[in-house]
Amino acid sequence: MDRSTPTWFDWHAAPLTRATPVTKHYRNTQNVRRFLRAQCGPDFKFDRSFMAWIKDGRPKTMGDVADEWKRRRRAAARPNQP
Repeated sequence: MDRSTPTWFDWHAAPLTRATPVTKHYRNTQNVRRFLRAQCGPDFKFDRSFMAWIKDGRPKTMGDVADEWKRRRRAAARPNQP
């Protein structure tokens, strides 16, 4: 991978913020887990459908990712409500 291209991002070590864009080279790294635990709380964990949502190709930021995990968590806590 060419590190001079704008799509390259070091998901292992680069600082992450809510504004960090999710690129096509996104990886579920320990760095990402740390960021999402800080944003979502200690119960954060990946599941297959959530990982698929992250990598679905639609533009999103790490803030969007954290917000979506929290939305899914709230929805799972009240499964009989719309």
